[in-house]
Amino acid sequence: MFIQRIEHQSGSLAEWVKTQLERKHSNVVACALANKMARIAWAITTRQTVFER
Repeated sequence: MFIQRIEHQSGSLAEWVKTQLERKHSNVVACALANKMARIAWAITTRQTVFER
């Protein structure tokens, strides 16, 4: 859902996705975004902290 409505999103993650979509296929960007989100979730879980932007 995030990539499909990226033009309505703002923030650093949305800007990162927009930049990636300019250079890469949407399927590649979707996999990269999933990887990025998984790494953020892993870091939050292992460090037992709150995500800070």
